[in-house]
Amino acid sequence: MTRPTFTVIEGGLSVPKNAEEKKFVGAYITDTRLMGVTGLYIHWKLSERSSDFHQFFYFDAEEYGFETYKSILGNDVEEIASIEQALIGGLGGRKVELTQREARYLISQYARFNNRHGLPLPEGREEYGFLLENETVLNPNEQKILNRKQCDEIVSDYQAINYFLMRCFGHDYEAASWLCDGKFPLDIYAEHKPATLCKNTIDEDEYEPGSYLCESLIEYDDHYMLLISEVTVKNNRITSFEKCSGFPVSSAEAAMMLSRAEFVTVYEVLMPPEEFGAALGQMTLGSMTTSHENGKLFLAFNKNNNHVNKRVFRLSEDVFGLYYITDFGQLIVSSYSLPGIHALERDLRKSVLAPYLMATAKYEFKEPVLYEFIQSDFEDFNEFLDFIRNE
Repeated sequence: MTRPTFTVIEGGLSVPKNAEEKKFVGAYITDTRLMGVTGLYIHWKLSERSSDFHQFFYFDAEEYGFETYKSILGNDVEEIASIEQALIGGLGGRKVELTQREARYLISQYARFNNRHGLPLPEGREEYGFLLENETVLNPNEQKILNRKQCDEIVSDYQAINYFLMRCFGHDYEAASWLCDGKFPLDIYAEHKPATLCKNTIDEDEYEPGSYLCESLIEYDDHYMLLISEVTVKNNRITSFEKCSGFPVSSAEAAMMLSRAEFVTVYEVLMPPEEFGAALGQMTLGSMTTSHENGKLFLAFNKNNNHVNKRVFRLSEDVFGLYYITDFGQLIVSSYSLPGIHALERDLRKSVLAPYLMATAKYEFKEPVLYEFIQSDFEDFNEFLDFIRNE
């Protein structure tokens, strides 16, 4: 899961204090807990000034706990949408309604995570501290209901296995246990640090239906391992988990394993790049934006996490497409699939930017090259391609 980049937005009114009476209006959680991160939103009505107060929380179940807090006082739709997209735009989940008790419980749970791991709480405690004053305790049935709300519906063995391995390699055994039927060790790879599952390939035993051999490429601290596990599944629930073998792989070998085709379309931009970049940001609202030495990159994410429901899982497939606007007047559009690049081209043709774009080239590469161009010293994508062809 790609971590979001956050932008601080200053509201026009002073923030409410803990003592100010607040009436709960509603809340939601993203159903992305099995990806390891969730976004929480709470809406309050402030009695003293008849104003609305919106709180946003970003939780990481593996490393960072209660990581980010943002808020808006009032109902500026653009500011609210901007924070919401920055926090949850890349998570690919649905918004599921929560009760006030459930929302308070989650905030307390992640605050305890921070305390256990020596992590500071994010700025803004004077605003959200009242939610931590009286610890909320859920009974087992309430906890089960909340767990279901946070999780994507499991519809296949592939999906169950990929989510399960993701949680186990991240040492997130609580969420991994939600996918299990029966008791068996989940920490069989505890000798490795909490790791990211970069790729997983699943093969079913033709003689034992429900028994699968999994080849998992994991990464932690720029260190790669290839781990082979045997997992059994019944009714989309994990029933056993065993270690088979494992060995380290080099960064070059990992890059080969993760390599895939990339489709690229290059446009000449017929307006100042900074103006075009601002308009592109509006068109791709919800994308993650990163600045680079020679341009700006917009990552458009899928609206769901269906890439988990595949025999071959790649973490990077949560990205639908990329737009890179250079400081020198080129727009490079990229996707890892042919339907994806066609969709990105179609969106541009239908946008207000269409009159200012002229397509100059289209490419299909056996492995991604756009990131190499971004990290290079070249100003022109076609010159960059000429250079690597000669190399």
